[in-house]
Amino acid sequence: MYSLARSLLLTFALVGGVTACSPENAQTQFERGVAYVNGEGVQKDAAQGVAWIRKAAEQGLAQAQFNLGVFYYSGQGVPQDSAQALVWYRKAAEQGYANAQFNLGWMYDQGQGVPQDTAQALVWYRKAAEQGLAQAQFNLGVMYVYGRGVQQDIAQALTWTRKAAEQGHADAQFNLGVSYDHGQGVPQDDAQAAVWYRKAAEQGHADAQFNLGGMYNTGRGMPDDAAQAVAWFRKAAEQGNAKAQFFLGLKYGTGDGVPQDYQQAYAWFSVAAANGYTDAVVVRDSSAQKLSPTLLAEAQVLATRYFETSRPK
Repeated sequence: MYSLARSLLLTFALVGGVTACSPENAQTQFERGVAYVNGEGVQKDAAQGVAWIRKAAEQGLAQAQFNLGVFYYSGQGVPQDSAQALVWYRKAAEQGYANAQFNLGWMYDQGQGVPQDTAQALVWYRKAAEQGLAQAQFNLGVMYVYGRGVQQDIAQALTWTRKAAEQGHADAQFNLGVSYDHGQGVPQDDAQAAVWYRKAAEQGHADAQFNLGGMYNTGRGMPDDAAQAVAWFRKAAEQGNAKAQFFLGLKYGTGDGVPQDYQQAYAWFSVAAANGYTDAVVVRDSSAQKLSPTLLAEAQVLATRYFETSRPK
């Protein structure tokens, strides 16, 4: 249920305006590097971009230090080097750059470029979280859930999870929905669970889509609505959620919320089974018995197509 968000990806959003000083000031160097990396007004050249961003980083520009760290982590324009990534993340983090604080925390958390140290991970996640970085707030919540680097504290976990959820972090919204769904750290509340599942589901979170479909299916937290259950099961199924694929198959098999169609049922049961949902095997075989050889062959073709386009994300 609770999994850590990964390190932040490289971004080139400039912070502040260009300062009016030497052409070789750090901000100018950084912007020149961005131009080379993105091919803006010059031929795209990652190595040249990194060279200019390094100049800015060496002058102490935190944004450049962070981006240089990401270059080293990803191996873009320089040989991949997690230890060097850590060096540059730390320089930016110590200047209070929230994205770098988060990435430094993640490196300690995962033991990349440095021995794993969950206590240090917690320190840096907290610094970024206190600056309002949703990814860090989410990860800090996960650390409190499992007592990683800190004593387990579900109340603190929920505090930080809610902060991230309120900023639109889909994983946090899903986790908050689960907390309300099961009464973990909060009073059990189907309506609130549905609210947070919907927020995550509307952002494409497959597990939230499945859970929202389940709430429509049973009328928990909202009036039961088989058609809406089918719609959300389908969204999750098309993203590779095996349980949603199974339930979508059930809906087709019973004609609940969708016209009964044993070919569709067989196809979705087959995909769910192929994705490891073993309960689908028996009902798949039962659906096959309801089809003629010709219709079964067509359903198998359909299953192959769904399997190719609905793999787990």
